[in-house]
Amino acid sequence: MIHIFGHRNPDTDSICSAISLSRLKNRLGMETKACAIETINKEAEYILERFDVERPEIIEDIKMEVKDLVYEDIPSVGPESSILQAFETMEKEKVKILPVCDENSCLLGIITMKDIAMGLIQNDERRLKTHMKNLVDDLSGKMLVGQMEEVDGQIIVMAFYHKTLEKNTMLDSGWISIVGDNYENIEFCIRSGVQLVVVTGSHEIPGNLLNLAEKMDIPIMSVLPDTYMTSKKINQCTYVSSIMRKDEICALKKYEYLEDVYKRMSEHRHSYYPIIDNNDRYAGFIGRNQLLNPKKKQVIMVDHNEYSQSAPGIEEAEILEVVDHHKIGDIRTNLPISFRNMPVGSTCTIIFKMYGEFGLEPEKDVAGLLLSGIISDTLNFKSPTTTPVDIDVAKKLNKVLKLDMDSYAEEMFKVGTSLEGLSMETIFYRDFKTFEIGNKTAGISQVITMDIDSLEVRRDEMVEFIKKEHEANGYMTTMMVITDILKEGSTILYQTEVEGLVGKAFGIPEKQGMFVPGVISRKKQVVPKLMEALHRMGRS
Repeated sequence: MIHIFGHRNPDTDSICSAISLSRLKNRLGMETKACAIETINKEAEYILERFDVERPEIIEDIKMEVKDLVYEDIPSVGPESSILQAFETMEKEKVKILPVCDENSCLLGIITMKDIAMGLIQNDERRLKTHMKNLVDDLSGKMLVGQMEEVDGQIIVMAFYHKTLEKNTMLDSGWISIVGDNYENIEFCIRSGVQLVVVTGSHEIPGNLLNLAEKMDIPIMSVLPDTYMTSKKINQCTYVSSIMRKDEICALKKYEYLEDVYKRMSEHRHSYYPIIDNNDRYAGFIGRNQLLNPKKKQVIMVDHNEYSQSAPGIEEAEILEVVDHHKIGDIRTNLPISFRNMPVGSTCTIIFKMYGEFGLEPEKDVAGLLLSGIISDTLNFKSPTTTPVDIDVAKKLNKVLKLDMDSYAEEMFKVGTSLEGLSMETIFYRDFKTFEIGNKTAGISQVITMDIDSLEVRRDEMVEFIKKEHEANGYMTTMMVITDILKEGSTILYQTEVEGLVGKAFGIPEKQGMFVPGVISRKKQVVPKLMEALHRMGRS
């Protein structure tokens, strides 16, 4: 799956271009999905609802998580499964490790071939604790007398003459007796009150012995293997929980970042690691080599081409393509990619062109998104970033949509620029970008509104917030550009370490909250003016 997304704090152009490009790629046979980093603004929400388009997936980052890797769906066994059943599952699945899970699929432990081998060697071979069902299944057995849920006792093979046993052997309810068709020994076991009599070879048992066993409440089981094979296999019928590992497990969470996994792997050098979800439910196994050599997430970037503006973790991803209308940034790739960059007012303009190059027309809802993205990013064609190409594309799209573009733009901006109920942090960072100016960094927020006067009552709060963010981030200049679409200009609030920079940049007396007519584009007006002023001051 290829993720397509725009920049952080995505504007309408980012959202609409990501969805539209994803639709195009999917029509061309690719498997993509549109995403938005962290949030969707009010204007984009309005547009998506207006054209009945599903919201893109919200992502916080593009970092690799365990769930993104290919892992093996190895079946689990329960803690009351037998060791023999675990071994047979391994043989069938051609694996050397199994998870042990409870009835809710929660991971309790793991078992390996080595655990089985060492367990059978090191454990008390006389001790058997298991469910009767395991004995029935593993030894092809059936109950002749009585019923039991579980056996828990010492194993004895009744291979001696019954007189010798009667003379030298003390049996009681703590014993599980294995015996062939030696009826005297069977009777001795019954009268001794053993916990269970296991008769090997599926031999017939005289009725009088069965009656005696029933009378004394002694269970008798008949099994298919002979005495040798039964004695060899019976301790393999014990619970797998008796030998599973539960204290040395290094389980990986599905939603755990690989960078965190690597830290733990240095302390737990296993060949395979179990994977669990946030509720400790088992999800699969993954090999060490797969973790150390993962296949990267594949992404297509729209409306940006800088690491600082992209999703956290973009350095870990495989960038397949970039479609943008901003200056060339610092994105680097190991292989050649398709890099589409045009000096137009909106990324949506470029994507419309891409549809045409493949001989395709955008669906009506996609046409609505593309037109909305163009109107938004060009401020209804008032921004100096607007080109004749944007205007031409908008006209072609509107032939399908038949909108009153001015009325639609006014309604769209009215919804999108509403600041009612928003915190200052939300307002400031809703459309915030950093720019390299000279050898320093500037952080510039742009707030677009249709009524700049409504913000005047919060000016002191805004100035104080800008000052706090300026000190916290160490920017050369921290600025809020409050753009009034109707007045076609912007109010500038700022903090800067370069005295006189802002006034020199805009050619007017410098003061907090100055209105700069005609300045409405951060990319094409604000940033270039700051760079030029810094150069003239000899500070670049």
